[in-house]
Amino acid sequence: EMIIAAPRADRFDIAFNHFFALSHAIRRLETAGTPVAAAIAGVALGGGCELALGAHHRVLASSARTIMGLPECAVGLLPGAGGTQRMPRLVGPALGLEVLLLGRTLQGQAALDAGLVQQLVPEGEEVAAAEAWLLSKAAHATQSWDHEAPPLPHAAVAAFLESHRVRELSRTLGHEPAPPAILDCVEFGLVQPIDGAIRAEMSVFAALIQRAEPRNMIRTLFLGKQAWARAERGDGVPAAVTAAEAHIAAAVAAAVQACPDLRLALIGCAASADAPVRTRTEAGLWIEGRDDLLAALKPVVDGCRTAVRNLDDAALLLLDHALVRSGTIPAYLGGASGVARLKA
Repeated sequence: EMIIAAPRADRFDIAFNHFFALSHAIRRLETAGTPVAAAIAGVALGGGCELALGAHHRVLASSARTIMGLPECAVGLLPGAGGTQRMPRLVGPALGLEVLLLGRTLQGQAALDAGLVQQLVPEGEEVAAAEAWLLSKAAHATQSWDHEAPPLPHAAVAAFLESHRVRELSRTLGHEPAPPAILDCVEFGLVQPIDGAIRAEMSVFAALIQRAEPRNMIRTLFLGKQAWARAERGDGVPAAVTAAEAHIAAAVAAAVQACPDLRLALIGCAASADAPVRTRTEAGLWIEGRDDLLAALKPVVDGCRTAVRNLDDAALLLLDHALVRSGTIPAYLGGASGVARLKA
């Protein structure tokens, strides 16, 4: 919120300087000249995984509950602490993109075989194994990307990524900004040394975090999910939320019946593939010029505007999550809150 509240001309610098702190700290850690070992026994996802990637030696507990991954794409973001650079350098670009774009997690023998970790030990022995490595003659304080082969040629990286760009555009028709941003990080990072690469990553991240779609996805898929779980553990989901969800779902069903093309937009795709997210600054369905779609959408927008007026913030968060969870409204639009802001 502090970024969006700032003058537009200052937002990039504020975002870069604020979020680069963790990436810079991890880089300082791996270049401090002292061996660092990570003992991993549990869920190492997102920032926890990125921190572990900055260690010179990773020991993984062999346990069903111990996993590593970078799931930020699922909530509209990208790993901004070096994850888009270290992961493909460790496990290779092909598997790295599965982790970055598809949310694949690695554990056990698969993580060891992929080169993500150097040791796999029984649960409970990971700390001792990490300490033993630190005290051994094998301990070192350098990373492979600091002394191995030079960066890849840009043409080769771009050609490799082309099929992934086509797939992601086909899947989202350009409405989700995280996939192309992640691909940009990989394309412009793997072609240069790691210090430049993590700054390229942060440049992409600083632009991405200013968009509405990541905020919408974090709110509906993460914060909303937590609020829903709390409501179910407590007094239950308020009846007003359930009623509003049913009303909006019925409005969407009627709109789609009246104009079937609208369903493409409301399930997370666009009516046209010629408006990718990188050419638009606002989140939306981007159906300008389609009067039939705009007319069919108006009752849905009106219903969402009514819900926004009639529910408090806590109830609206539950409604937005419910609409996204059911597939009624795509997460990148932000549920009823986002649809209420559409021009229709």
